[in-house]
Amino acid sequence: MVNTQKEKYFEAPFEPSLEENTSIKLSGLGGVGGIVARYLTIFLASLDRPVRLVLIDGDDYEPTNNSRMIFAAHGNKASVTCAELLTHFADSSLAMAAIQEFVSFSNIERLIHNKDIVILAVDNHATRKLVSDFCSLNLDNVCLISGGNDGVGLDSSKRLTRGTYGNCQIYIRSDGQNLNQEITRYHPEIRNPADKHPLEENCTELIQSIPQILFSNLAAASAILNAFWLYCCDTLHYSELSFDIADGLMRPVLPISVP
Repeated sequence: MVNTQKEKYFEAPFEPSLEENTSIKLSGLGGVGGIVARYLTIFLASLDRPVRLVLIDGDDYEPTNNSRMIFAAHGNKASVTCAELLTHFADSSLAMAAIQEFVSFSNIERLIHNKDIVILAVDNHATRKLVSDFCSLNLDNVCLISGGNDGVGLDSSKRLTRGTYGNCQIYIRSDGQNLNQEITRYHPEIRNPADKHPLEENCTELIQSIPQILFSNLAAASAILNAFWLYCCDTLHYSELSFDIADGLMRPVLPISVP
């Protein structure tokens, strides 16, 4: 669904569409993914087409999450979010499901399939690398959109971050051909992750995650949703977008092009 001729980007109006029975897999329902899920659901329901949204997360909402997340109850993030949204969109053409698992080596073939649109709103590079590698090596048709932002303090590479910066990356394969580079190509921190997959972390490491700025989460969610919308409009012309809320910055940094 990507148009490599940039002229189409300047055409108006934008007209979003999705093929019937398209599956969108959203992994990560935390500070970024919780926002993505709510607005993505509104958009998908408005299309009035039979599409499927699958929410994936093995983590739970807890009282300490109240400062940067909206949730109706404590419990598994995917299950709680799905139940909440279904009450608003039960009569739409949108089908929803929750999977109470982290994406891992053992379940990725079951969770992510050919022709899926995969949205990663996770907080670790190990999962990003896992999903990117799987899509590039095993799927002929897939759109992967991955977004996130820095926390405040030392990141997994021991680099001091102020929490205002983030990015969104897009990787697309069509008929077995890459339309652009994998998300690991220009990001060594993803290609060689210093952090651990959630299933490899102990309880202490999970609790000590870097605090995030609420509005940086909002910017990351917006970047993901913007990329998804442009993809649906067949006008997505960039493969990475960066932002910094302190600098008032959001701009594409890599064009979509056949490598």
